Amino acid sequence: MKFTTTFVCLLACTLSLKAQKQGTTKKIKPRNEFVTNLMGQMTVDEKIAQLVQFTADGTVTGPKGGNNFIDEIKKGNVGSILNATGVDYTRQLQKINLDNSRLKIPLLFGYDVIHGYKTIFPINLGETASWDLEAAKLSAQIAAAEAAASGVHWTFAPMVDITRDPRWGRVSEGAGEDTYLGSKMAYARVKGFQGNNLADLYTVLACTKHFAAYGAAEAGRDYNTVDMSERVLRETYLPPFKATVDAGVATFMTSFNEIGGVPSTGNKFLVNGILKKEWGFNGFVVTDYTGINEMVAHGFAKDEKHAGELALTAGIDMDMVGGVFLKYLKQSLAEGKVTQAQIDDACRRILEAKFDLGLFEDPYRYNDAKREKATVYKKEYLDAALSIANKSMVLLKNSNNVLPLRKEQKVAFVGPLVSDEFNIIGSWAALGDRNGYAVSVQEGINKLIADKSKTTFDKGVEVLGTKKELMQAALDNARKADVIVAVMGELENMTGEAASRTNIDLPGIQKEFLAELKKLGKPVVLVLMNGRPLTLTWESENMDAILEAWYPGTMGGDAIAQTLYGINNPGGKLPMTFPRSVGQIPVYYNHKNTGRPYFGNKDSEQKYKSRYIDSDNSPLYPFGYGLSYTTFSYSNLRLSSKNLTVSTKITISVDVTNTGNYNGEEVVQLYIKDITGSVTRPVRELKGFEKTVLKKGEKKTVIFEISAEDLKFYNIDMKYVAEPGDFEIFVGTNSDASLSSQFQLNIKQD
Repeated sequence: MKFTTTFVCLLACTLSLKAQKQGTTKKIKPRNEFVTNLMGQMTVDEKIAQLVQFTADGTVTGPKGGNNFIDEIKKGNVGSILNATGVDYTRQLQKINLDNSRLKIPLLFGYDVIHGYKTIFPINLGETASWDLEAAKLSAQIAAAEAAASGVHWTFAPMVDITRDPRWGRVSEGAGEDTYLGSKMAYARVKGFQGNNLADLYTVLACTKHFAAYGAAEAGRDYNTVDMSERVLRETYLPPFKATVDAGVATFMTSFNEIGGVPSTGNKFLVNGILKKEWGFNGFVVTDYTGINEMVAHGFAKDEKHAGELALTAGIDMDMVGGVFLKYLKQSLAEGKVTQAQIDDACRRILEAKFDLGLFEDPYRYNDAKREKATVYKKEYLDAALSIANKSMVLLKNSNNVLPLRKEQKVAFVGPLVSDEFNIIGSWAALGDRNGYAVSVQEGINKLIADKSKTTFDKGVEVLGTKKELMQAALDNARKADVIVAVMGELENMTGEAASRTNIDLPGIQKEFLAELKKLGKPVVLVLMNGRPLTLTWESENMDAILEAWYPGTMGGDAIAQTLYGINNPGGKLPMTFPRSVGQIPVYYNHKNTGRPYFGNKDSEQKYKSRYIDSDNSPLYPFGYGLSYTTFSYSNLRLSSKNLTVSTKITISVDVTNTGNYNGEEVVQLYIKDITGSVTRPVRELKGFEKTVLKKGEKKTVIFEISAEDLKFYNIDMKYVAEPGDFEIFVGTNSDASLSSQFQLNIKQD
């Protein structure tokens, strides 16, 4: 088996992007001096205009606000435009703006570039399953390069919401349930989008969203209420946001939800308090789509004018699409409801971002048609998309080594997504071509298998259909095959924004079709395309192999084909727990023990425990889980010391051996349990991971290092400290790792 790695592609793409980056043109005054001088010439109306964003034609996630955006540009009432893309169109809008701008202040063009612009990578949840930070950085870098070459200055990504409820459709956009992994991914993605210099022509402004705790919406229902303690907010949900501030993110977006009765768009404690003052964030904050207007429906503002006052006072700098600042802010200023200093601060932050992009030097610097044509869908970008898609594959089951397939086998490929190009790139796929560049599974298989007599392709059923007319032809071909591969899942619009589900089984009659396939007595492989964890208890019991492919992007069909036939050995690990049933939700690995903890079969006769009477507490597939075509063993766990102080570190070493028949890649995971605390602590928490490539029979020593900083939490007094005491370490292949050791933290200086 040939083992594919991203290293060569990562290196080639990174070097290529570096070679393309160019410096800016003429020199102008330093930013602070330039912006101060400019603001000294601006009227109140011109300052407020910078706080206003309207949408062009394109994807909208709410009402357009009733404003003709072209007319508003001509009136000088707009600082930013959403959903305008392409060098010709953005140049046209910029020219209209500059022709009508007294001070020639350029527009800022924003667009949702979530997991690719034209070249589409796996959905963010799938990419996170790679546990590959360099891959995440590279995909963002390529997305930024394509978007910037097409006239886009600003992306509304990364989405860093931690979530433990797969019913929520937007789990597809984030990094899953874990704070540590989510923080690492968030940092990498910001660095990918923004690079080291925003004036580089192949970077864009990143936007951290959704601030904050949007992933904890009650019942997994989008836009819904959130209520939690400040301790949970700070320990679980805020760290990925802070990681992006540390990475130098340029912008933030507030969330639709409320926290503790206060909508985030009007939450002074959250935006002005934590983000701007406590964390020292110097960029600007934009609302989500009509977020200011919606505070009226929340019952937090009496009318839109009041909502605008609450938003500006809370620290909001830009009003996305709602038009509230444009309509009412000047009146609110005259009435003393807001201050000139607040307006000036918001305006300055936005102007500074435009300065950093080099727009004041040349407003048209992102409008080069030749660069646009030369940049999008470059071969090296497509190669990177394939490599990262391969990295995202998670093997959930593989009984009797059904996989990898052999080219001499006769294989019946069936299922509603087997020939699909449209859904394979997933939701929020920007301008990815769903019927051209996107590679279906059938196309990917046909590239590998020259003998067409060895493969058949049949839908069998539709994703959401109930009709069975297509099923018989698929069953007839499957009956003649050696192996059956069923490609199933969700439609792309069943995940993402406004796509919450109460039932996360395979939709339609797909499971019924699988049952008919199983009756044929042939090995059945289930390949899944989906944007969330699904409830797969029946499938796990009845399928011979299950490959979680997520929505793998433009090159997804090639990646699935290469994985099925062993050209790629899957090494992905789940970034989110898969429940046995919806009734377990929320289910996540780093939960806390109760006073009556349940330990599975050991307590099978104990009723009065924290347990279900109709199901085990354990998930179907735990966080961090993922198989390989080879096997790995862990041994010889050792600590450099059993005692840790505030000024020392402990080195943790473990030997990992490839004990199988193929070369493979393993994600070695480190978890720590704080046994006793001034407040209760989770049963274990991820504190480190390391990807390692091992040839057949090879053994490597993997080393981790921990310090007292890694053990900090918010104590009973809400102070962020590490408390002395005993700790347990677990190292292994997923969050159920059993190889363990102990150490003690002494907070006295040594």
